[in-house]
Amino acid sequence: MDQDNQFNAVPEEGVPAPALDAQTVKYLLFCSDNLLFGVSADYVVEIITNHAITKLPLVPNYIRGIINLRGQINASWGQLIPFVDTRLLLGQPSQSDNCIIILNIEDTLVGILVDTVQKMIDVDTALILPSPSQDTRNLVSGMCSLSEEQTMLVFDCPQILNQP
Repeated sequence: MDQDNQFNAVPEEGVPAPALDAQTVKYLLFCSDNLLFGVSADYVVEIITNHAITKLPLVPNYIRGIINLRGQINASWGQLIPFVDTRLLLGQPSQSDNCIIILNIEDTLVGILVDTVQKMIDVDTALILPSPSQDTRNLVSGMCSLSEEQTMLVFDCPQILNQP
Protein backbone atom coordinates (compact mmCIF):
# COMPACT_ATOMS: atom_id res chain seq x y z
CA MET A 1 0.00 0.00 0.00
CA ASP A 2 1.28 3.48 -0.88
CA GLN A 3 2.34 5.38 2.26
CA ASP A 4 0.37 8.51 1.23
CA ASN A 5 -2.88 6.55 0.93
CA GLN A 6 -2.67 4.36 4.04
CA PHE A 7 -4.67 6.78 6.22
CA ASN A 8 -7.27 7.62 3.58
CA ALA A 9 -8.51 4.10 3.03
CA VAL A 10 -12.25 3.75 2.49
CA PRO A 11 -13.84 0.61 3.95
CA GLU A 12 -15.09 -1.93 1.47
CA GLU A 13 -18.80 -2.00 0.78
CA GLY A 14 -20.63 -4.11 3.37
CA VAL A 15 -17.82 -3.79 5.93
CA PRO A 16 -18.79 -1.53 8.85
CA ALA A 17 -16.52 1.42 9.52
CA PRO A 18 -14.78 1.40 12.90
CA ALA A 19 -16.60 3.27 15.65
CA LEU A 20 -15.35 6.79 16.17
CA ASP A 21 -14.77 7.54 19.84
CA ALA A 22 -17.49 5.41 21.43
CA GLN A 23 -18.58 7.18 24.62
CA THR A 24 -18.67 5.05 27.74
CA VAL A 25 -19.91 5.80 31.24
CA LYS A 26 -18.92 3.94 34.41
CA TYR A 27 -21.81 2.30 36.25
CA LEU A 28 -21.88 0.63 39.64
CA LEU A 29 -24.02 -2.51 39.40
CA PHE A 30 -26.27 -3.47 42.30
CA CYS A 31 -29.17 -5.84 42.86
CA SER A 32 -32.46 -5.12 44.52
CA ASP A 33 -35.30 -7.65 44.53
CA ASN A 34 -33.52 -9.79 41.88
CA LEU A 35 -33.30 -6.84 39.48
CA LEU A 36 -29.93 -5.61 38.22
CA PHE A 37 -29.50 -1.84 38.37
CA GLY A 38 -26.67 0.41 37.31
CA VAL A 39 -26.04 3.79 38.91
CA SER A 40 -23.70 6.25 37.24
CA ALA A 41 -20.37 6.37 39.08
CA ASP A 42 -20.64 10.16 38.96
CA TYR A 43 -23.25 9.94 41.75
CA VAL A 44 -21.49 7.35 43.94
CA VAL A 45 -19.67 8.62 47.02
CA GLU A 46 -19.10 5.36 48.88
CA ILE A 47 -20.55 2.00 49.87
CA ILE A 48 -21.08 1.09 53.52
CA THR A 49 -22.19 -2.14 55.15
CA ASN A 50 -22.00 -1.61 58.91
CA HIS A 51 -24.46 1.08 59.81
CA ALA A 52 -26.53 2.08 62.83
CA ILE A 53 -29.98 3.17 61.74
CA THR A 54 -31.91 5.91 63.49
CA LYS A 55 -35.60 5.58 62.65
CA LEU A 56 -37.58 8.72 61.90
CA PRO A 57 -41.25 9.29 62.72
CA LEU A 58 -43.78 10.69 60.25
CA VAL A 59 -41.87 9.92 57.06
CA PRO A 60 -42.94 7.72 54.12
CA ASN A 61 -42.33 4.01 54.73
CA TYR A 62 -39.59 3.76 52.08
CA ILE A 63 -37.42 6.18 54.09
CA ARG A 64 -35.81 3.76 56.52
CA GLY A 65 -34.17 6.44 58.64
CA ILE A 66 -30.89 8.30 58.87
CA ILE A 67 -27.34 7.19 59.38
CA ASN A 68 -24.50 9.08 61.00
CA LEU A 69 -21.80 8.59 58.40
CA ARG A 70 -18.72 9.52 60.43
CA GLY A 71 -19.91 9.02 64.00
CA GLN A 72 -19.96 12.73 64.76
CA ILE A 73 -22.62 15.35 64.30
CA ASN A 74 -21.21 18.67 63.19
CA ALA A 75 -22.94 22.03 63.45
CA SER A 76 -24.42 21.81 59.96
CA TRP A 77 -25.74 18.23 60.45
CA GLY A 78 -23.83 17.39 57.30
CA GLN A 79 -23.01 13.88 58.46
CA LEU A 80 -26.60 12.72 58.98
CA ILE A 81 -27.75 11.10 55.77
CA PRO A 82 -31.30 9.92 55.03
CA PHE A 83 -31.58 6.66 53.20
CA VAL A 84 -34.32 4.94 51.29
CA ASP A 85 -35.06 1.27 50.80
CA THR A 86 -35.13 0.51 47.06
CA ARG A 87 -37.19 -2.63 47.69
CA LEU A 88 -39.96 -0.60 49.30
CA LEU A 89 -39.86 1.89 46.42
CA LEU A 90 -40.32 -1.05 44.05
CA GLY A 91 -43.34 -2.26 46.05
CA GLN A 92 -41.53 -5.28 47.53
CA PRO A 93 -40.96 -6.29 51.16
CA SER A 94 -37.86 -4.97 52.87
CA GLN A 95 -34.92 -7.27 53.55
CA SER A 96 -32.32 -7.19 56.30
CA ASP A 97 -28.53 -7.46 55.92
CA ASN A 98 -28.26 -5.02 53.06
CA CYS A 99 -25.67 -2.42 52.15
CA ILE A 100 -26.04 1.28 51.53
CA ILE A 101 -24.73 3.19 48.54
CA ILE A 102 -24.17 6.85 49.41
CA LEU A 103 -25.07 9.07 46.46
CA ASN A 104 -24.47 12.76 45.86
CA ILE A 105 -27.52 13.98 43.96
CA GLU A 106 -27.64 17.70 43.22
CA ASP A 107 -25.31 18.37 46.19
CA THR A 108 -27.55 16.34 48.51
CA LEU A 109 -26.21 13.17 50.13
CA VAL A 110 -28.73 10.33 50.08
CA GLY A 111 -28.25 6.66 50.83
CA ILE A 112 -30.02 3.86 49.00
CA LEU A 113 -30.43 0.51 50.66
CA VAL A 114 -29.74 -2.32 48.18
CA ASP A 115 -29.47 -6.10 48.43
CA THR A 116 -25.95 -6.47 47.01
CA VAL A 117 -23.33 -4.45 45.17
CA GLN A 118 -21.65 -6.30 42.32
CA LYS A 119 -19.00 -4.39 40.38
CA MET A 120 -18.13 -1.29 38.37
CA ILE A 121 -18.45 -1.57 34.57
CA ASP A 122 -18.05 0.65 31.51
CA VAL A 123 -21.19 0.93 29.37
CA ASP A 124 -21.33 2.34 25.85
CA THR A 125 -23.98 5.08 26.03
CA ALA A 126 -25.16 4.23 22.51
CA LEU A 127 -26.41 0.86 23.83
CA ILE A 128 -28.71 2.38 26.48
CA LEU A 129 -32.35 2.34 25.41
CA PRO A 130 -34.95 4.64 27.00
CA SER A 131 -37.29 3.22 29.61
CA PRO A 132 -40.71 2.28 28.20
CA SER A 133 -42.55 3.50 31.32
CA GLN A 134 -43.46 7.15 31.87
CA ASP A 135 -44.58 6.70 35.50
CA THR A 136 -43.50 9.64 37.70
CA ARG A 137 -42.24 7.31 40.47
CA ASN A 138 -40.21 5.38 37.95
CA LEU A 139 -36.65 4.90 39.14
CA VAL A 140 -35.48 3.60 35.76
CA SER A 141 -34.43 6.01 33.00
CA GLY A 142 -33.14 3.40 30.57
CA MET A 143 -31.88 -0.14 30.07
CA CYS A 144 -29.23 -2.06 28.19
CA SER A 145 -28.07 -5.62 27.63
CA LEU A 146 -24.76 -6.64 29.15
CA SER A 147 -22.37 -9.23 27.79
CA GLU A 148 -23.33 -11.76 30.49
CA GLU A 149 -26.86 -11.98 29.01
CA GLN A 150 -28.18 -9.72 31.74
CA THR A 151 -30.25 -6.58 31.44
CA MET A 152 -29.11 -3.54 33.41
CA LEU A 153 -31.76 -1.04 34.44
CA VAL A 154 -30.33 2.49 34.60
CA PHE A 155 -31.14 3.87 38.06
CA ASP A 156 -32.48 7.43 37.77
CA CYS A 157 -30.85 9.11 40.79
CA PRO A 158 -32.67 12.48 40.64
CA GLN A 159 -35.99 10.62 40.94
CA ILE A 160 -35.04 9.70 44.54
CA LEU A 161 -35.37 13.38 45.45
CA ASN A 162 -38.73 13.65 43.66
CA GLN A 163 -40.56 10.82 45.45
CA PRO A 164 -43.84 11.83 47.12
